[in-house]
Amino acid sequence: MTGAAAAQERGTSGGEDLTLRLDNVHAYYGHINALRGVTIEVRRGEIVTLLGTNGAGKTTTLKVISGLLHPREGRVELDGRDVSRVASHELVRAGVAHAPEGRRVFSRLTVLENLQMGGYTRRASEIREDIERVFTLFPRLRERAIQQGGTLSGGEQQMLAIGRALMTRPKILLLDEPSLGLAPILVQQIFEIIQTINAEGMTVLLVEQNALQALSIAHRGYVLQTGHVVLGGTSTELRQNEMVRKAYLGED
Repeated sequence: MTGAAAAQERGTSGGEDLTLRLDNVHAYYGHINALRGVTIEVRRGEIVTLLGTNGAGKTTTLKVISGLLHPREGRVELDGRDVSRVASHELVRAGVAHAPEGRRVFSRLTVLENLQMGGYTRRASEIREDIERVFTLFPRLRERAIQQGGTLSGGEQQMLAIGRALMTRPKILLLDEPSLGLAPILVQQIFEIIQTINAEGMTVLLVEQNALQALSIAHRGYVLQTGHVVLGGTSTELRQNEMVRKAYLGED
């Protein structure tokens, strides 16, 4: 069993083993209510995807999880611990890694220096080991090790953003639009790498506009609309749902 079928099989086991839970989360930007009672769960070893149009609340959900935005109501739990008010840098130490939309690499630092920055919470010996792991996952980054991050192609910058996030050895990896702006062949490479990382035991919460690609590798997913979760289920269930097929998969 390989690919999405294997992912689906893994996603149906160990259901009580929660890594992350959002319970009735409300979040605001000033007076704007961006999340309105969001409840989602991510189990250890899963890939869970968040689907929705622009403005649905997907990126805001990731910001709440990573501590960049605190909920006004509700709870965020990591391994059963309430982390709703924990600072973002402490959440990195607790095991939350966030590869944001737009990559956000340090443009004037080299690839190697970007990875070292990602490992700032680690010991020097661990950093060397993890850099080698990232270079194994992303051979292109090894070739570009002394090149400045800002001079990389879009696909290489995305690889670097994911690699930098992995440097913390997180419990859960948050990926925000990893395929955005990439050529189809690079999109395929990025998704294959996400599957590889997951197969090694990494839990992933994926925000992705390319719903078909996301559902092809995810165990489960949620659909957000204007800050609400309107649908949730296994990737197979979502692919077969009429609303998802029409709105996100381009099918009649």
